Amino acid sequence: MFTGIVEELGEVTAVEQLADASRFRLRGPLVTEGAKHGDSIAVNGVCLTVVDTGDGEFTADVMAETLKRSSLGALAPGSRVNLERPMALGGRLGGHLVQGHVDGTGTIVERTPSEHWEVVKVSLPPELTRYVVEKGSITVDGVSLTVVEAAADYFTISLIPTTLALTTLGHKQPGDPVNLEVDVIAKYVERMLGDRAGREPR
Repeated sequence: MFTGIVEELGEVTAVEQLADASRFRLRGPLVTEGAKHGDSIAVNGVCLTVVDTGDGEFTADVMAETLKRSSLGALAPGSRVNLERPMALGGRLGGHLVQGHVDGTGTIVERTPSEHWEVVKVSLPPELTRYVVEKGSITVDGVSLTVVEAAADYFTISLIPTTLALTTLGHKQPGDPVNLEVDVIAKYVERMLGDRAGREPR
């Protein structure tokens, strides 16, 4: 479980294409401190399992299903990535509950800068529309954010200087893909209400 508070801006150092997967080597001295085989690290909001670590880098295997459902397949050596270690039980929950299980991908539509923040418009897949509400939480490339405007096919977020400086969202341009994870609580509520009404959830 994660919080969507990015700890480190890392970098892809190598990508190995396998038969039905990819092996990524990523640099992140902070998140690899104390990390070992089998640990989890979120990369742009995708929970990956550490295969090995060394010299401030770690390796993770990304299966075909993850490549299909996320934007990780577009990463190449030199790509910057948002990195976060799992939350520690008993610690502060700075963002919201994030599983690292991507629900879909969106695209940066436009950016509108202002003096102290920047409003970013992101396209929204139709199957996720019902989970995104004004003032609700959403994770974009692993960053926990508050929805400003929620429409049928897009939503907007406001990025403060810290988010612009310390995450990949400060560098994304219109047309760039992003990973989206909606609030898991909304999905559970939908499922339970559907079961109670005797119908399958959408």
